[in-house]
Amino acid sequence: MKHTFFKSLLLLSAGAYLLAGSSCKKLEDFGDTNVNPNGSITPITAALLTSAETNLAGVISGTVSGGTKAGLFAQYISETQYTDASLYAEPTLNMAGTYTGPLMDLQVIINKNLDPATSGSNEVQSSGSNGNQIAVATILKAYYFWTITDRWGDVPYSEALQGAGNLSPAFDKQEDIYTGLLQDLKDGIASFDGGPNVVGDIMYNGNQSNWKKLANTLRMQIALRMVNANPTLAASEFAAAYNDPNGFIMTNAENFTLDHPGGSFKNPYFLIYDGRSDYAFSKTLGDVMSNMGDGRKNLYKSTGADFPYGLVRADAITLPTTYAKFLSADMLKENAPVVIVSAATSLLAAAEGVERGWVTGNAASLYADGITASFDQWGAPGAAAYIASPSVNYATGTGGGTAIGSNPFNSIVGADALTTTPLQRIALQRYIAHFPDGIQGWSEWRRTGIPNLKPTAFATNTDAGSAIPRRYTYFINDYSLNPAQVAIAVSRLSGGDKMNSRMWWDQ
Repeated sequence: MKHTFFKSLLLLSAGAYLLAGSSCKKLEDFGDTNVNPNGSITPITAALLTSAETNLAGVISGTVSGGTKAGLFAQYISETQYTDASLYAEPTLNMAGTYTGPLMDLQVIINKNLDPATSGSNEVQSSGSNGNQIAVATILKAYYFWTITDRWGDVPYSEALQGAGNLSPAFDKQEDIYTGLLQDLKDGIASFDGGPNVVGDIMYNGNQSNWKKLANTLRMQIALRMVNANPTLAASEFAAAYNDPNGFIMTNAENFTLDHPGGSFKNPYFLIYDGRSDYAFSKTLGDVMSNMGDGRKNLYKSTGADFPYGLVRADAITLPTTYAKFLSADMLKENAPVVIVSAATSLLAAAEGVERGWVTGNAASLYADGITASFDQWGAPGAAAYIASPSVNYATGTGGGTAIGSNPFNSIVGADALTTTPLQRIALQRYIAHFPDGIQGWSEWRRTGIPNLKPTAFATNTDAGSAIPRRYTYFINDYSLNPAQVAIAVSRLSGGDKMNSRMWWDQ
């Protein structure tokens, strides 16, 4: 039933999106020729929600705005043939598709539910109560904006999504975006009105409790992300989310998961990586997991050898072709689900908040619960023994060892995953548990420095110190379509619009 309903809404979403687009004037040239007198002029908001949710997995997988590149920077993935991205060729990528696609869909949902002229229409009311629709769209919009700002830094936010009303939106400071996102998530929780559940929600099927838990989980993780830039605000916002009576994600049953029926709606990792030989499971992550006896490894990859990271093409193509693919065969099925936000990373974030003294609780227990949830999510054996092992033990664990990712071409020299404090152990487990979400893995590495990743010796970004990139640079269309606002954003970057200019929270 879920898949049938899902397919129906996918068909509706195309029409709904066309109805939502007010900037196109070409249809007016035909007068009333193409106007259906019996058709609705109000978008079906349930279809717009489905459309926005179907794009979620594409953000982290790489089919939308470069999630694959982030996975390469996190050294989750290795390139085996065409190695430019691994050598840090300029990561100039276009953020516009997320604005014109899922973010605009979500904004239309909010607008139609707020506007008295449309909020009571059958098309809107049939999609759930006004408050519940606004709540879900607001929470989901915050997640999308978070993934954008964590890749580029300053981006359009407060003046975005106004269509023809503002074709040159300001690029907000990331600090202001973060403050806004935290408020958006709180507003989202407050908007739930207890009325009919939203329709078209293929993530939680309208479950209001789960959406509130997701919002609090995102609040906790966003707060932790900015700990080095504003520790006082980070602590207070984290505590407010952690202690919120609505709770946060604590079980895999509450995971924010996108199911894929296959057929016309396939798992994006299947679309990108199945049958391809130019991406492999990185030896960097592989060495960390092997050194710690991690039972998840055989689910993270296929059979075969882990592939060294950061090789030039001439060296990469000399290695045997029996290397391990990115993800196991079961995880690369066209109908495999994709977990967007997990209990594992939520519980590990909670452990960090307790360890920092921001909230009360048992950090060691939350740490163990987070690891166990990750093992269970992947169907991996041996969680209890792993947690008790000398490498992982919360009080004394030594981590994933030294010289990780070493290879015969010396492209990685001296990287390590040593841990000497509980905070470092939590950070390492978050890095592992976020896999295969390269955006989160890369972001957590930038925040914590765990594991101690080293850049390839063959890096091509010599003007940026041959270092692992810290951000994406702005796209050519940003400069051509909104030059004044881009110039302001670039002026706030200490190193200019470079991949190694650090954004606000990356300190």
